[in-house]
Amino acid sequence: MIDGVPGAGELTPEETLGARIREFRLARRMSLRALALLAHTSPGFLSQLERGQANASVGTLRKLAEGLGITLPDLFTDDDVTRPKVLRREHRPEIHTSNLTSKYLLSQKPLRNLEVYVADFLPGGNSGDAYTHGDVQEMLVVISGSVTLELAGAEYQLNRGDSAEYRTSTLHSVRNTNSEPAEVIWIISPPTLGAP
Repeated sequence: MIDGVPGAGELTPEETLGARIREFRLARRMSLRALALLAHTSPGFLSQLERGQANASVGTLRKLAEGLGITLPDLFTDDDVTRPKVLRREHRPEIHTSNLTSKYLLSQKPLRNLEVYVADFLPGGNSGDAYTHGDVQEMLVVISGSVTLELAGAEYQLNRGDSAEYRTSTLHSVRNTNSEPAEVIWIISPPTLGAP
């Protein structure tokens, strides 16, 4: 940068922020209009913001981050998305569900294209009452043991290696009614605000 003028290939802070907002929006397959509605702003303003041609207040950025399912600092973190990330088993972030179920987030934040969770179900463990979260693609894969998947009131017995694919807008829950522990993985794309 010479005399405050960005050189060829360099992005201004406004352009960098705009590009990150656009990256997260496209990863979630959201239109400008859909995100603008969630952030209480106009699609035209959001388009200008994504091109680095407008500035947003902290309040608007906070609403945009919330609409994208990320935190405000995620918009400013300079993560190298091409850099491999290794997560050791002992460092998995745990999401407390119950004494019979342990659930961990495997995809590292900020979530971009997908959300991945692993859960261990002891006998009698479950994911709680049937619920929905957003309306995106979700896949459940049984890694070990056997679980019962409830989808829209129908029950499916899934064994090791079995999988099921459905929309997150479908009422769903998982439980282990067997005498052996079970392990499952959820893969969600694009990420949703709620956890499976």
